[in-house]
Amino acid sequence: MIIFNKLWKTMEDKNISTYLLREKCGIDSKTIRRLKANENIETKTLNKLCLVLDCKLEDIAEFIKEES
Repeated sequence: MIIFNKLWKTMEDKNISTYLLREKCGIDSKTIRRLKANENIETKTLNKLCLVLDCKLEDIAEFIKEES
């Protein structure tokens, strides 16, 4: 499972709000909600986030193996 807990820490460290994310990289509120719920998002959204936050993918997303 991919989770986005690191995204919120990276945003905090860089003083970027969800409002600025929407304004700077055109991420809509529905996508923000999906990120908060750790739901599927498009890779182009991940690319936008990395560009705006000037970070690597591992700074915003993490794979957690689900136990069966």
